[in-house]
Amino acid sequence: MNRVAVITGGGSGLGQAICEHLARTGHYIAVLDRDIEAAQDVAGRLSGNTGRALAVETDVSDRDSVTAAYDTVRATLGSIDILVTSAAVSGFVPFEQITPEGWEDTLTVNLTGTFHCIQLAIPDMVAAGWGRIVTISSAAGQTGSARQGDYSASKGGVIALTKTVALEFASKGITANTVPPFTFDTPMLRAAQADEHLPSSEALARMIPARRLGTGDDIAAICAFLCSDAAGYITGQVIGVNGGAVT
Repeated sequence: MNRVAVITGGGSGLGQAICEHLARTGHYIAVLDRDIEAAQDVAGRLSGNTGRALAVETDVSDRDSVTAAYDTVRATLGSIDILVTSAAVSGFVPFEQITPEGWEDTLTVNLTGTFHCIQLAIPDMVAAGWGRIVTISSAAGQTGSARQGDYSASKGGVIALTKTVALEFASKGITANTVPPFTFDTPMLRAAQADEHLPSSEALARMIPARRLGTGDDIAAICAFLCSDAAGYITGQVIGVNGGAVT
C-alpha cells in the first residue's frame, strides 16, 4: 500500500537514508529540509528510481513553515500517514559557556520542532485511524554527553515527548517510537571531527562493542519496520541502534 511519508531533515545523513528505505518499500516520500537543493536532489533521485517524491523547503523551528510544508504535501501527495523527525542541530560547548540564545536555538529546532511536526500531522492520522511516528533522538538524551548540555536536554525531551504521544494516541491506531543513535557516519559527525570536537572514526569505533560506526542503513532499516503494518503493537519504545554502546 502506498502511504505518504514525511521525513524532516531528509536532505542528508540519516534522514536521506530513511527517505531511500521508505521509498523502496513503496511509499510516497516528502523530503523536508532547510537546504532545498539537497532535498530536491534526494527527491529527484527517488522520483526517477522508485516513485513519487517531493522536496519542500522547511524550517521545523517555525510552525508556520511546517504548516505550509504540510499543506504542500497534502495537495501534492495526499494526507500524511507516516512521520519521521530527523531534523536537528548539534554542537559542542562547555556547560558554563552555553548562552541562553544558544540553548534556546538548540531546543527550538530539536524539541519544539519535533513538537510542531508531530502535532500538525496527528489530525491526518486520527482521521485515517492509522499512523506511524518515529522520532530520531540520540543516545545523548539517554546518558548525557559532555559539552552538549543543550543537545542532550533537547534529545531527552524528544524521548519523553514521544512516549507521551504514544500513550495518548495508541487507541487511535497510531504508534510513536523513538530511535536514539550513538555514533554514526554522517556529515554532522564529520564536521565535528574536522573541528576537532571528536576523535577519528577509527578511535570512535574502538569505543563501540560492534567495533564500527553506524550507517544510515542501520537506522533506516529499523525506521522502515516501525513504519510498517507489522509494527502495529510496538509503541512508546526507545529502540537503540548503537552497536551495543548503550544497553
